Amino acid sequence: MSQQQGRIEIFSDGACSGNPGPGGYGTILRYGKYEKELSGYAEETTNNRMEMLGAIAGLEALKHPCQVCLTTDSQYLVKGMTEWIENWQRKGWKNSKKVEVANRDLWERLLELVEIHQVEWVWVKGHAGHAENERCDELARLEIIKASDIK
Repeated sequence: MSQQQGRIEIFSDGACSGNPGPGGYGTILRYGKYEKELSGYAEETTNNRMEMLGAIAGLEALKHPCQVCLTTDSQYLVKGMTEWIENWQRKGWKNSKKVEVANRDLWERLLELVEIHQVEWVWVKGHAGHAENERCDELARLEIIKASDIK
C-alpha cells in the first residue's frame, strides 16, 4: 500500500462513573472489512478526558499517515478540534473566559496526530441507536466494570 493509505473509520466514546471518577473509553477502527476494538481505563478522570482518549487511542493505533473519518458523540471533542483550538492556541491556551484551557495535554496530543493524519471530525447523537457509537459506549463501560471488579 502507498504511504497515504485508504480511508480509515474510527468510532470512539468515553464514559465516567461520576465526573470526575473512574472512566473508560472504547474505540473501533475499521478499514474495509477489517475491524479492531480498543479500550482503556483511568482511575480518576472526567468524561471529556475519556472522550478525548478514545480518539487519541484510535489515531495512535494507525501505523501510517491515513485519511480518517472519526465519529464521536462528544461535541466537546468535535468543536474543540474544528472551532475552538485555533483561538486557544492564539490566546496562549486561554479560553473565552481567559481561563487556562482544560485538558491542554490531550489537545496537544490530538494536534500532533492531526499533523500526521488527515482527520474529518463527525458528531453523532449519543444513545440514539448508532451501532458503532453504542458498541464504543459498551466497551468504555466494560472497562469501568472490569476495574471495579479488580478492587
